[in-house]
Amino acid sequence: MSRESESESVPPGDLPGALPEELRAELVAFRRDLHMHPELGHQEFRTTAALKARLEAAGLEPRVLRIGTGLICDIGGTPDGTSRPARPDSPARPDRPVLALRADIDALPIPDTKTGVSYRSTVPDRAHACGHDVHTTVVLGAGLVLAELAKQGLLPHPVRLIFQPAEEVLPGGATDAIDCGALDGVGRIIGVHCDPRVDAGRIGLRHGPITSACDRLEVSLDGPGGHTARPHLTTDLVTAAAKVVTEVPALVARRIDARSGLAVTWGRIEAGHACNVIPQHAELSGTIRCLDLAAWRQAPDLVHGAIQEIADLYRAKSEINYVRGVPPVVNEPVVTDLLRDAMAARRGHASVEDTEQSLGGEDFSWYLERVPGAMARLGVRTPGERGIRDLHQGDFDADEHAITVGVELFTAAALIDAATRSA
Repeated sequence: MSRESESESVPPGDLPGALPEELRAELVAFRRDLHMHPELGHQEFRTTAALKARLEAAGLEPRVLRIGTGLICDIGGTPDGTSRPARPDSPARPDRPVLALRADIDALPIPDTKTGVSYRSTVPDRAHACGHDVHTTVVLGAGLVLAELAKQGLLPHPVRLIFQPAEEVLPGGATDAIDCGALDGVGRIIGVHCDPRVDAGRIGLRHGPITSACDRLEVSLDGPGGHTARPHLTTDLVTAAAKVVTEVPALVARRIDARSGLAVTWGRIEAGHACNVIPQHAELSGTIRCLDLAAWRQAPDLVHGAIQEIADLYRAKSEINYVRGVPPVVNEPVVTDLLRDAMAARRGHASVEDTEQSLGGEDFSWYLERVPGAMARLGVRTPGERGIRDLHQGDFDADEHAITVGVELFTAAALIDAATRSA
């Protein structure tokens, strides 16, 4: 079914699952509570408990991941045809593939610097500065709406809610969720990520890669130090470290197709304590980002080789810790069009805009290594607001209208997905 015919077959007035006003107000309060109590990756015990309690209050049967944080909850599509929620650990049925809605629940280790709001973080040096509280609330809200539709017999195919921990911790909590069975029986998966460049009420989409790969790099250089008056008797680690910083990105860039967008960027360099002493140890750390999946797979060997060449040139002993992070999020076209159709059905085609590939990393990519799926950029900028409250900054905040938009996007996607499978 084409994008146009699919969305036109479910005009906004005929598509159930709009967010009731009383639930909208509850979700805003829920998001603000999460915002006030941010928890880092694999420490999201309070957040997990709050989600579990609300889903159970709706008659659902959420299952906490065996690692202790994060949870999974299935809705509708039960074998006996009733509205009773399916157990997350029930056998998968090939004829009833699950559509998964994913949220990440962790926060960042940075202080909340917002002013003039009542829901500022109450935890020192912790903040929901990437919008995960919004993602979590959106999936919760969609789950509550879909649970009501399932009770009315309006959800013929099952939906799974995935609340995963530790997205900000490489290689990402998505791998934990997958290991705990989050994708068992899943046919498609969708997610959103807050975008402060897009107005609330709109989403951004693209086919293919929408984020980049992101790895972490740590390098130690060692050698005999000495007096700066006699550098020829030492391994000049400061110069060696400086050369690694400047030459490695250039070497790597000349050994890979430039269209891959592979970039080595340093964030820390440390060597020495006195102006007249050549140190015996230097440390560097940074990131490797890449737009292309094939190039990302080559990156470790390329980076290792370049660092070793520079270190050998300056007679430094090198130790390299290359930490695999996440591959690019590559949106599958059919699922991307499902999100486009869902948004068009709720708010019209003009509410969807094309978006660029970002150099940011996202562990949603691990799900897409196993099942088709897509991620949308959820607009969180207040229309008309000047400037951008950027992600991973202490003053980041979201226009809470985005919660309503996200819930209705996901519920529409679930209903259109079910209708398409039943056609």
